[in-house]
Amino acid sequence: MDAAALREDAQSVVLTLTTIGKTLATAESCTGGRIASAITAVAGCSDIFAGGIVAYSNEVKHNILGVSRPVLDSEGAVSRPVVEAMAEGAARCLECGCAVATSGIAGPGGATPDKPVGTVWIAARTPSAHAASLYHFSGDRATVAASAANAAMLMLLQLLNAEK
Repeated sequence: MDAAALREDAQSVVLTLTTIGKTLATAESCTGGRIASAITAVAGCSDIFAGGIVAYSNEVKHNILGVSRPVLDSEGAVSRPVVEAMAEGAARCLECGCAVATSGIAGPGGATPDKPVGTVWIAARTPSAHAASLYHFSGDRATVAASAANAAMLMLLQLLNAEK
C-alpha cells in the first residue's frame, strides 16, 4: 500500500462528502488513527470531518462506542458485529451521518488459529446504507494497518457514491 494511494482516496472521501453535504466520524482500532490522519491531511476536511476515536482497548469500544460487552466476549474485538457497533457508536457519539470502523490483528502478535495476523474487519455506514467485510492482508504491521485504512476508505466511497 503506498502513501499516494491513501492520499488520493482521502481526497476523494473529502470531496464526495463535501459534495453530498455529509459529515464523517471514524472509530479505529488496528489502523490506530491512520484514516483520521489521512482525512485531516486534506485541505477543506474541517467541513466534513467531526473527529475520530482510536478504540484500541475493549473498554473504549464498550464504554465510549457502546459495543455490547457480551458481543465483545463472545465474538471478540475482531468481528463483524463489533466493527458494525463501532461505526454506529462513532456516528452517534460524534453526531455524524457517516462513519467507518476498523478492528483487526496487525501483528506480529495477537493472532489465533481462527484469526491470523492480517485479519481485519471493516464497517462503513451512511444515513441510508451500511457494509461490513472481512479482509486478510499480508505484510508487516505497518503494511496491514495501511492496507486496512485504504480498504476502509474505498468501502466508504462505494457507499457514498450510492448516496449521490
